[in-house]
Amino acid sequence: MGVIGSNIPKIEKGCILISEPFLPDPNFERTVILICDHTREGTLGFILNKPAEIKLGDVVEEFEEGEKKIYVGGPVEQNTMHFIHRIPNQLDSSFALGEGIFWGGDFEILKSLVNTKQATLDDVRFFLGYSGWAPKQLINEIENKTWFVYKPESLKEIWELNPDNLWRIILKKMGGKFKMISNYPVDPRLN
Repeated sequence: MGVIGSNIPKIEKGCILISEPFLPDPNFERTVILICDHTREGTLGFILNKPAEIKLGDVVEEFEEGEKKIYVGGPVEQNTMHFIHRIPNQLDSSFALGEGIFWGGDFEILKSLVNTKQATLDDVRFFLGYSGWAPKQLINEIENKTWFVYKPESLKEIWELNPDNLWRIILKKMGGKFKMISNYPVDPRLN
């Protein structure tokens, strides 16, 4: 586990981005983003702690658990749905992000597994849209201290944390100055 230094951070799938405490962009205010893809063509990730105003049943009717939360994955293509999961070796076309956590896969197989009780929706997180960066854009934002980068020992550890307090919890886990930052007020004028 560790914080990646400010010189040239190593961004890769499975890394976590934590927004700086006073980021003025409402799309990313106090967000935690899981990086799912990072190549020369750009970077893609999902916000883990921003619940959508609608529930899963509003988007997909085929699941019995229609009240399950879904999250805003980011401001890009919010008319698309994506998912990460803990269902190894059962969803064709999924990509491993880290120990036991996968991105995407065959949605029809997912529906079948859930509806036949071979998997549960507790093993899946759904997102509307995604967060995306052009080549070198994310590196520039990190160099400008818009984002802190964290490489967890295990993505399973992140999965188990409460999404409502994820920003604060991860900063505390990072320790040092980040622990102090976790207590900053949303609006410093109110301090």
